[in-house]
Amino acid sequence: MRKSNVKIKMRLLYIILLISVTGIISSCKTPEYIPNMVNTPMFNNKGEFQANIATGTSVFDAQVAYSVTDHIGLMVNSSFADHTDDSTDEFHKHMIFEGGVGYYNKIGTKGRYEIFGGYGFGEVEGYEESFTDSYADAKFRRFFIQPAIGLSNNVFDGSFAPRICLISLKSDEYKKSEYEVFIEPVITAKVGYRYVKFIMQFGLSIPFGGADQVYFDSQPLIFNIGMHFNLGRWWDDY
Repeated sequence: MRKSNVKIKMRLLYIILLISVTGIISSCKTPEYIPNMVNTPMFNNKGEFQANIATGTSVFDAQVAYSVTDHIGLMVNSSFADHTDDSTDEFHKHMIFEGGVGYYNKIGTKGRYEIFGGYGFGEVEGYEESFTDSYADAKFRRFFIQPAIGLSNNVFDGSFAPRICLISLKSDEYKKSEYEVFIEPVITAKVGYRYVKFIMQFGLSIPFGGADQVYFDSQPLIFNIGMHFNLGRWWDDY
């Protein structure tokens, strides 16, 4: 028992250190691409209206989704930040907006799967003091496709969604217009009861082919916590 406890603690320590090192590395430069929170509705039926409000690595996210039919859903997502350090000249601002449409269905009574696709755009500005001062002033546009699989009941919703993005970014430094591919797998958990749940999401934003192959800097982590609201959810199988 003691050996197993030690192994568990060592694994947890390793994960914490890995996340900390990743955060330190990513903080050396001001990212020009900020991945927003992934919206995974996991609809059950027609007429559901869902809303998420969360904070985390993308600072503030507001999301809504609506199931138009028993298989077709819509979503609109946004992310905002406006932070200035009073003691230094450091600051960070961003705005992201996107919309999408998708298909969803059930697997038995509790299983769910969905696939959404859409388009979005955003702006990022920032300055950070480090070993060398880092600036960001860029605009980007993004196409995404987002499959997801999970389960849903009165108390818990859980899902895994590997979002795939095509991102084109322009700034004073980068005049390129070609698209870069990012893979953004996330795990989402919603815990509560029916209409109101606590939501937490953790994931990564990974450039396809490696960070050295991408012409702009990006934020590698996705982590958000907040509240999930669902109006119009009902089940005839519970």
